Amino acid sequence: MERAAVPGTASEVKLREWIDQYAAVILKTCFVCLSDRTQAEDAMQDTFIKAWRHMDDLGRKGIRNEKAWLLRIAMNTCRDYRRTAWFRHVDARVALEGLPPRMMEATEEDHDLMLTVCGLPDRYRQAILLYYYHGLTEQETADVLGVSLSSVHRRLKKAEALLRTALEGGERHDG
Repeated sequence: MERAAVPGTASEVKLREWIDQYAAVILKTCFVCLSDRTQAEDAMQDTFIKAWRHMDDLGRKGIRNEKAWLLRIAMNTCRDYRRTAWFRHVDARVALEGLPPRMMEATEEDHDLMLTVCGLPDRYRQAILLYYYHGLTEQETADVLGVSLSSVHRRLKKAEALLRTALEGGERHDG
């Protein structure tokens, strides 16, 4: 006789939904922040554990965008990882080849752009990832990063200028 599957508590069901829907996005984000596949996987797991523990914050704080909330937790988790003594010894220039092949389906131009984005300082890299890669609005990006809307706008403009300079081989073309 077969047993019917027990769905679990509401919070467990919600956690499974988040994992199904956002695991790949969070893993990629953590990898770009940490440049280490193992650390990224650990950070992703820690992100979901923290989200599960603070699930009540969604309703209590009126958080409307679950993806933005999870990405904020992921970026804060990665920031914590980067503060550890172990992380200071990691070569942050590791290429994206560390990701599984199914996660690296991109053209060579996309690959070059992502490597260049990885080389940006944290504040610019995070703004680019959230706004362009994850499709958040500037306000949602500001909420995730915990900065003002004008700061996000300035960071995006500066990041775009840095990327343009890097991708054009160091030449600066205005206009």
